Amino acid sequence: MGKTYIDTVKYLVKANFEVDGIIEKPDIVGAVFGQTEGLLGDELDLRELQKNGRIGRIEVETQIRGGKTLGQIFVPSSLDMVETSILAASLEVVDRVGPCEARISVIRIEDSRNLKRKQVLERAKSLLKTMVSTEIPESKELSELVRDAVKVSDAVTYGEDHLVVGPGIEATDSIIVVEGRADVLNMLKNGIKNVVAVGGANVGKTITQLCREKETTVFLDGDRGGDIILRELVNATDIDFVARASIGKEVEELTRKEIIMALRKRVPLEQVEGYAGEKRSEKKVSPASFVEALGEGAPREQAPMPAPVQQQRMQRDRFQRGGDRDRGERERGDRDRGERDRRPVVRQETSFVPQEAPQPVVPVVPDVPADPAKVEFLKGSLKELEGSLKARIVGEDNSVQNEVPIRDIMTALDGVNKVFAIVLDGIVTQRLVDAAEQKGVQYVAGIRAGTITRKAPTTRIVLAA
Repeated sequence: MGKTYIDTVKYLVKANFEVDGIIEKPDIVGAVFGQTEGLLGDELDLRELQKNGRIGRIEVETQIRGGKTLGQIFVPSSLDMVETSILAASLEVVDRVGPCEARISVIRIEDSRNLKRKQVLERAKSLLKTMVSTEIPESKELSELVRDAVKVSDAVTYGEDHLVVGPGIEATDSIIVVEGRADVLNMLKNGIKNVVAVGGANVGKTITQLCREKETTVFLDGDRGGDIILRELVNATDIDFVARASIGKEVEELTRKEIIMALRKRVPLEQVEGYAGEKRSEKKVSPASFVEALGEGAPREQAPMPAPVQQQRMQRDRFQRGGDRDRGERERGDRDRGERDRRPVVRQETSFVPQEAPQPVVPVVPDVPADPAKVEFLKGSLKELEGSLKARIVGEDNSVQNEVPIRDIMTALDGVNKVFAIVLDGIVTQRLVDAAEQKGVQYVAGIRAGTITRKAPTTRIVLAA
């Protein structure tokens, strides 16, 4: 029957047909060839055109409905626009298929090259967007990518615990301890290299030894999640200073300016609430080592250290010994100025007094005995949360209403009602107890209790130990 394909399809003729009877596909094709033969001359004869590859195989789709045969005819053509239009019009002269009457109507002639042009255009747009956004970055972006890649590549593993650290750990006698790998990478990106990630709440031998040998600053996130890590570090090793990110921010998202400001505001461990009784071990540290680690040329002012307090006491004793009248007057003037200079430090010293022994109020045990079955259930929940640093809100039917990171427990508690218990893999604080009391929570379960100064009469505290 001639060729079944053509090299290039320029146009596609689409026509509908309706036959008053049931016929087969070959009947339609035969009727088209037979009734158009000799109609347009030899140059546009369908058989000759198909034989020469000017038109392709005629495709027919049929369906039978109500005793009639309906369908479509598709004629691919490589003729020009005029010849294709004449050929399409010739299809409509077919009025019978075998013994049945037929009607053929051309719907449209599609330019297949337009479809290809649209495909090429859409693909070109997609390729251009990809090239502009990823393959050809701006010069500024290019320099930042190179700079960041070099800084991030400085992160290495250290010790038997394979801690993520910066390259400046062994070169300096001062280190900055952060929570995780992302914090280390951000610090390196901002030029601070004497940084080490503790890698979770479990404090290993490597970080313990580092903190004992070097001056250690713990750099915590600006939420309550860092309190647990600080407590674990204090229990396991020697900590000298504590610094915190801005409220609501994490170390990994701070800019260089925010990092430097937070580290300048670091305070000795004994000035942190709840750690007044902690004593720092003596370490051989050069005065400018911490400043050099920050990449700054000259020392900047830091939080007050305990040493000036001792110096001022010695100065006060010297004043009290007295001398001649003129000297006494000068010393009294100096003492008055010293008193004014010393007032902030004296307030810090006296603030330690009520924190000397917080043990009598921890843990809190209510006067009314707790239900043993409920206590066992809560301790089981604590074991399930062990190591996750998450908090769980339990409903009255012991179902878990919500489970969130510890830092989000206060927000999550605001949006729920009828809470039976709060279980958290962390420290029970006075703030949490007060919030639980306001919500009518019966139990608060945690690993340990912080400094609880006021008991909640309706809320019982359950501890893991």
